[in-house]
Amino acid sequence: MARPALSLLRAAVLGTALAAVPSVLAPAPAAAQDAAAQAVRIAYLSQVVEHPPALSNLDAVPEDEGRAGAELAIADNATTGRFLKQTFTLDTVMVEEGGDPAAALKELIAQGHRLVVLDLPAAAVAQLARLPEARDVLLFNAGASDDSLRAADCAPNLLHTAPSRAMLADALAQYLVLKRWTKWFLVVGPRPEDALYAAAIRRAAKKFGATIAAEKEWSGDFDARRTAQAEVPVFTRAGSYDVLVVADEIGDFGDYLMYRTADPRLVAGTQGLVPTVWHRTHEQWGAAQLQNRFNARFKRAMSPRDYAVWAAIRAVGEAATRTQSTDTGKLVAFIEGPELTLPVFQGRPASFRPWDGQMRQPILLAADRSLVTTAPIDGYLHPRTELDTLGFDEPETGCKARKKASR
Repeated sequence: MARPALSLLRAAVLGTALAAVPSVLAPAPAAAQDAAAQAVRIAYLSQVVEHPPALSNLDAVPEDEGRAGAELAIADNATTGRFLKQTFTLDTVMVEEGGDPAAALKELIAQGHRLVVLDLPAAAVAQLARLPEARDVLLFNAGASDDSLRAADCAPNLLHTAPSRAMLADALAQYLVLKRWTKWFLVVGPRPEDALYAAAIRRAAKKFGATIAAEKEWSGDFDARRTAQAEVPVFTRAGSYDVLVVADEIGDFGDYLMYRTADPRLVAGTQGLVPTVWHRTHEQWGAAQLQNRFNARFKRAMSPRDYAVWAAIRAVGEAATRTQSTDTGKLVAFIEGPELTLPVFQGRPASFRPWDGQMRQPILLAADRSLVTTAPIDGYLHPRTELDTLGFDEPETGCKARKKASR
């Protein structure tokens, strides 16, 4: 039997029950209607994506990645909302591979949704943000780090809780320059996303005064699992450099570069010392509590993708608490306004940049089993907030669809 192109699940407020969306309902009593008026409806839209196999495939992608972050955020919202007699519901839509996310979003909008978290590739996010039906819908991009979504493909109804590649690269650059490791050997994988990551690294090097001393593309014409000890020393003979910066987002080869370079050098980027929005070793500023809640519920560590989805839904919950309202218009105005200070367990509250919709927040720099530091690094100053030293600042933004306004 053919698999359905679209499955729609509705989560109860605390995420403890899932049931099919009802079709025709009898008129609700007045008490139920009042409760419905106090409900905040949020949708989570994702798509099944078949990832190409990676050489380093020790960590399987959890089937509930992203969705788990949504369910925990709804539960967190409900905990606070209970005191204000506010409820939160989650509609989870998973589009099958090859399906049409635009049709799924149109269906959600037809059902009355005006707050939708997108966990989709960049091309799909850009397409959905341009839909005429989505003009009055606030969309959160929690899955795509492409800088183009914050520039030429930005939209006035699109916010980003996923960090941009520029933010990640800038965080790494700040730390490497602080340590005076300013000569970089850039190794770029063969995939399009690797090229985008490498472009962000080049920009960060220029921005913070580092030098790309050498650059090579990883050919992938040998099996690194078997021949890395012989091949990597030859490949990494690239003159004088301080750090090997690798652009390998899928994890195809980057793990095999460490400890095998021709000269004793650090590895950073997508492997080694990694800039990320969340990491399993992060415990400061109450993060351990979030880690423990997530682990107790889903029996695994919270991933950066889970965290980005969680942050989007928590932004809605924070707006409902602060405004003491469930009116969508008031929630959107607060989320996009200067009063939002979202606690994100990273030492500084998060908010959204008005010029490109990006959530301004710290970036963690972590090795596999330890958190090294957080960026922005002390000493990198900014007239508004040091968080705006990460990524594209207002004067350099390429986003023309949103009003430029300082806050």
